[in-house]
Amino acid sequence: MRCGVGSGRLRNLISGVWRSIAVWAVSTATMLVLAGILPDFRLQSAGGDSATRIAVTAAAGAGAFGLLSSLVWPLLVRLLLLVPALVLGLLVFFLNGSLLLVALRINPSGRGEAAPETAVVVAAVMSAVASATGAALAVRDDDAYRRRLYRLADRRRGHGPGQAGAVTPGTVFVQLDGVGHDVLRAAVDKGLMPAVASWLTPSEGRGPTHRLTAWRTDWSSQTGASQLGILHGSNHDVPAFRWYEKDSREVMVCNRPTSAAELQRRAIERTGDGGLLTVDGASRGNLFSGGADQLALVLSVAARRGRENRSRAGYFAYFSDPANAVRTALSFVAEVGREMGQSTRARLAGQRPRVGRGGLYPFVRAFATVVERDVVVAAVIGDMLAGRDAVYADLVAYDEVAHHSGPHSRDAEKVLQKLDRSLALLAQVAEHAPRPYRIVVLSDHGQSPGETFRTRYGLSLGNLVRAGCGLPVPRRVESTHSGAEARAAVRAALHRPVEENGGGHPAAHRRSEPVVLASGNLGLVSFPDVPHRMSREEIDRRHPALLPTLADHPGVGFVLVRSEEHGGVALGAHGAEIPVDRLADGTGPLAAFGPGAADAVRRTHSFPHTADIMVNSWYDPASGEVLAFEEQIGSHGGLGGDQGRPFLLWPLTLSAPAGDGAELVGAERLHEVFRHWLRECDGPQVPLSGREEENERAA
Repeated sequence: MRCGVGSGRLRNLISGVWRSIAVWAVSTATMLVLAGILPDFRLQSAGGDSATRIAVTAAAGAGAFGLLSSLVWPLLVRLLLLVPALVLGLLVFFLNGSLLLVALRINPSGRGEAAPETAVVVAAVMSAVASATGAALAVRDDDAYRRRLYRLADRRRGHGPGQAGAVTPGTVFVQLDGVGHDVLRAAVDKGLMPAVASWLTPSEGRGPTHRLTAWRTDWSSQTGASQLGILHGSNHDVPAFRWYEKDSREVMVCNRPTSAAELQRRAIERTGDGGLLTVDGASRGNLFSGGADQLALVLSVAARRGRENRSRAGYFAYFSDPANAVRTALSFVAEVGREMGQSTRARLAGQRPRVGRGGLYPFVRAFATVVERDVVVAAVIGDMLAGRDAVYADLVAYDEVAHHSGPHSRDAEKVLQKLDRSLALLAQVAEHAPRPYRIVVLSDHGQSPGETFRTRYGLSLGNLVRAGCGLPVPRRVESTHSGAEARAAVRAALHRPVEENGGGHPAAHRRSEPVVLASGNLGLVSFPDVPHRMSREEIDRRHPALLPTLADHPGVGFVLVRSEEHGGVALGAHGAEIPVDRLADGTGPLAAFGPGAADAVRRTHSFPHTADIMVNSWYDPASGEVLAFEEQIGSHGGLGGDQGRPFLLWPLTLSAPAGDGAELVGAERLHEVFRHWLRECDGPQVPLSGREEENERAA
């Protein structure tokens, strides 16, 4: 046995040496070619040298550059971890070029020089060629291929119960942010996602491996509420993506590190459990940790300081390989150019609806579709090759593009194709992992198309609220039909003219102004000077025209407000009013919003931090369109259309998530399903949550 192990190690050593020599030879050839075609890069003295001397110079330079890339580059990246990731990506070229200049300087031949800008190009090409050569050679050797992929994530070995050699299957949850069920189904039918299609359709000799279903979100159809519920089992008191809390006088925003940390703390306190990933888990690219010990790009820990904060470790693990860094940086630049070209074509073609896509947006899009994707996928690969029990990763690319280009746009479809390739890569890596893996793919919400509220009516929700309160608004708002109607309603309610400066009544300017926030097509209005959630009666006494102005507006679907008489009421156009406890799907103000709307509204009404006024935009069931209160033509956050209908794609080896004909409702329900899946087949024994214990006792 020892002889077999020794011979195996010797073969691996010989194989590794051979690959290193091959990569060195190809790098040397690449350097010679570049020296021949680039005027500011040479490998000989001014008087000229023999071909042999030039080849030796190139070989020495390529070897020195390879050693520096292996030894010095990881140290440089670690030192730069405090630099924002976007800046780090842009520094990649210059750092790599600097290493080449150093390699030429220490070349024993004393020859070789390059202009700084040329060194950047030479280093980028050599890193890419060396990486491609190493990958091509390693693919022929399963062990080498596994080691190469494993190095992408630079994971520590031997730290938990689910390690290499485990016979029980691990589970990888991949969240495709913002991809609705119908969007995914259409992409598969169009042939845009062949990897997903291969899982869903039978082929020669085998049947489908996965099943696809839709699930229904809560009223707050956005990543913060959904992912908190999925990973931590509770999204209680998350009424929207952003909301004002009167007790702390702060605006909570789900993608703000301090807010994410607080929401995670509240969820853990409510459930008494660390989360879905507490047993040898990894959280990659998420808002919340899920209780995982291994973290990378996790927002809820990004605000921490200290050794325990590993949220940026994923950047180091990925960029420590200069070839990865160069490839991602090149893709980043290409994606910025692609976005500029696409937005220009849309503008010249007069595409409608359309929102502004200038400023920093091209760089934000490139970060989401290239850097975040590459880093997260590399981290998941490392987790799988390390044999980790449970991994949850979020890929945000589609959501970012669909917000600005539309959920059914060609731009968004291109992103789906790239995400499908990422899924195919993970499936390929699973074949080399030390244990079997079950890959579950899901989305946290969908997106609903439609023009913005501002585009259709010429004013924002905030200005409509101000006009309904008799507060000053810009002149252009006063001249719009909606603004004029709101001002007229104020005059009628007050039985007096509204002053030109906008003062509705003498006390109007002595009170704090309302805080108006938007989460997709869900609007929230809070009055910060009142410490409690105001009732309809209180709002009518203070601003008698406000609620009628909102409820009767054609861009508003319904309004939720607390009531001293009924506990809570949903208001609609033409005086429609239904108490919350008597709400029913398909009737009254909720008639257009489909099944589950009444329960979703009732649940949110019970939250301690629900806003004084909750405003859900108009929704057209025929077209599926909503009116976003933000500047987005693909939006989510409220009720109406595909935004509340994400998907779940799971392997047939796992039990069905719901009974025959049953519908999965709410992110908290998905948490229970996922915990059950992790316990199946002797998988990681995640403790039962309190709700699960009650369900099992009842059963």
